[in-house]
Amino acid sequence: MTTNSKKPETISTESQITRKDFWKCFRRSLTLDSSWNYERMQNLAYAYTMAPIIRRLYKGDKEKTSKALKRHLEFMSVTPHISTLLVGISGAMEEENSKNENFDENGINAVKSSLMGPVSGIGDSFFWGTLKLIAAGVGIALASQGNIMGPILFLLIINIPHFIIRYICLDKGFKYGTQFFKDVSGSSIVSQVMEATSMLGLMVIGGMTASNVMLELSINVGSGEWAEPIQTYLDQIMPCMLPAIIFGVMYWLLGKKVKTTTILISVMLICIALAGFGIV
Repeated sequence: MTTNSKKPETISTESQITRKDFWKCFRRSLTLDSSWNYERMQNLAYAYTMAPIIRRLYKGDKEKTSKALKRHLEFMSVTPHISTLLVGISGAMEEENSKNENFDENGINAVKSSLMGPVSGIGDSFFWGTLKLIAAGVGIALASQGNIMGPILFLLIINIPHFIIRYICLDKGFKYGTQFFKDVSGSSIVSQVMEATSMLGLMVIGGMTASNVMLELSINVGSGEWAEPIQTYLDQIMPCMLPAIIFGVMYWLLGKKVKTTTILISVMLICIALAGFGIV
């Protein structure tokens, strides 16, 4: 009698890496910031993410497996949402290393290090500088009205694009290796994407400043029935003038390298004092 053993589905006809390994890497990539450290930042979680591929490619060879895992314990810092692009590229290079005795394994870390900056430039601009602000603006606007859709939309706006892009990056990284990012870099699309997302992020920040930064003075000017809140006159001069001034001061302080925690605590204390004296 013969038994039919189903062969694991691989990501391509030429690859040893299976779809099961692919999804293990995908899930493990979600932990990239879970073991962050000040010396090598995301290196532990990156090695953890690469482990299924390394075990598949060097199975039975403990020395090569150990060497490959140690190789990925070097410094790593990349936007978590698109870290899978580097995982895919590293995996493709590890597979080439396992097949080709003349392959320079030092090139794996060299390529990974050279791509961290450009990949993070796109990821930080899009996810932290643009998408997060848009999600926060929509979520805060709805939540401030008591709408339960505020926090729900905040999470959906961030995570739907995030998981789609995370999957695409891992898939393309495995399939095209280093050539994928070389083609993208050569077309100048990197600089265009960074510029476009930066502009969109600035527009969103401007809109959020006008709608979410609030300060109204309760002091009256005049006497008797002619008394009017000073805020009325300020709004006639320029609507949202005080929020714009506050934003400008914050921006100036950040430019002077003042810590954000110092700014936040100072703002809280100043607001408490102004409220105590009935100024706001």
